[in-house]
Amino acid sequence: MAARAQPVAPADAAKSSVALEIRAGVSGKLKEFYAPRGYWPLWVEKEAIGPQADALLALIASVDGDGLDPRDYDPRGLQRLIEEADASPSPKALARADLALSKAFAALVADMRRPARGMGMRYLDPEVEPRDPDPSDLLRAAAITPSLTDYIQTAGWMSPFYMRLRTARSDYQAKWGDLPHVSVPDGVKLRPGGRVPEIALLRHRLGLPDGTAYDKALVARVRSFQSDHGLTADGVAGAQTIIGLNRGAAYYERLLALNMERTRLLPGPWVRHVVVDAASARLWYYSKGALDGTMKVVAGAKDTQTPMMAGMIRYATLNPYWNIPPDLVQSRVAPKILNGASLKGLHYEALADWSANPAPLAQSAIDWGSVAAGRSEVRVRQLPGGDNAMGRVKFMFPNDLGIYLHDTPSRDLFAKPARHFSNGCVRLEDAQRLGRWFFGKQPVADGSAPEQHQPLPQPVPVFLTYLTAVPTAQGAQFLPDVYGRDGE
Repeated sequence: MAARAQPVAPADAAKSSVALEIRAGVSGKLKEFYAPRGYWPLWVEKEAIGPQADALLALIASVDGDGLDPRDYDPRGLQRLIEEADASPSPKALARADLALSKAFAALVADMRRPARGMGMRYLDPEVEPRDPDPSDLLRAAAITPSLTDYIQTAGWMSPFYMRLRTARSDYQAKWGDLPHVSVPDGVKLRPGGRVPEIALLRHRLGLPDGTAYDKALVARVRSFQSDHGLTADGVAGAQTIIGLNRGAAYYERLLALNMERTRLLPGPWVRHVVVDAASARLWYYSKGALDGTMKVVAGAKDTQTPMMAGMIRYATLNPYWNIPPDLVQSRVAPKILNGASLKGLHYEALADWSANPAPLAQSAIDWGSVAAGRSEVRVRQLPGGDNAMGRVKFMFPNDLGIYLHDTPSRDLFAKPARHFSNGCVRLEDAQRLGRWFFGKQPVADGSAPEQHQPLPQPVPVFLTYLTAVPTAQGAQFLPDVYGRDGE
């Protein structure tokens, strides 16, 4: 007996008619998106243009905050096509609106994603290099999300850091941007209960009524300013608070704009990736549109900075060696040997060269005085074990600077609010948890052999960035420019 044909739902029948009209009218890059999906509409729901179109129009209206011009995306033309489709929802009218909305959406996403030049990011792999996205790829990514409306409202193609800084910048302008820009004399410490004349200037600068009282209202306003600018919120206008006030709102708005451009280089949360921020010394990892976890890290010191770079984490190394940098061999290892220590006792070994299979060197064969004086160099590495500076695992994204993410036995540094102590690599607060996320299970070494390499099931992009303005629940917090990069 032949199978009975299933009835076609009215909504699907209507969409089929729209698909026929799209097929007749689509061309170019849009066709590369529509054709594989049978020309099925993206913006039509229940025989009408869906709410995702309203979300797109609302986003277009706000893109001046992204340095873009809303008129470039023809919001009036889109609105007219939507109204025509609403008034007379013929397949032809719905198809015209669907194609126009897709074209505007793809153009907007491409423009929002396009990075500014001179941001200092170094790209190690072609997979992470910025490129002009194909409209069909942008539309395909949008079409597979659970809710296109939510995807547009959150701009899910942008990094969450970018979107939160975008909101914070708007909020900052509203909160602090229109206050009087008058200078408060430095060299004085203004505190509650004080009656000095400078308090009148402080009140005026913070938009409070005239007067000379350091009252509860002024304490609250000072605390709010301090909290929003990364200062200790004690309500006392000391040297750092007065410096911040005298910089003016324009300075901080430029800083927010600079950091937005840095975060524009980061992927959206639908891309499985890792972000390391050297300024705040934190790490985040994302997949499937959500934040999967975060942790503290120890980043490079001022003299040995963690660079801005992006690459692909391709494998983990279990039971790793630590190749000690030559400057540390000179300043730390050689003096210990000259004072009677042994390489074996330090759990180190010396090697003839930097090749993959170097010959070992006897301690006695090395002129340690020459090494300590900086006249010669020798390769020294720390053997695997509980005291190894790399801990039990390091995650590798090959680069010529020797930068990677790694475990560490030095746990005390994670308790510090400022964590800039490494030689450039990134020490992880919880390397085992990150390993489980990378592999889907805990990577385990096969015995005690050193340097066991395990490839990730899929390489994962990692972005090492530098954010001196970071989003918070209250807006944004400004961090010290430890590496001196903001002035660049």
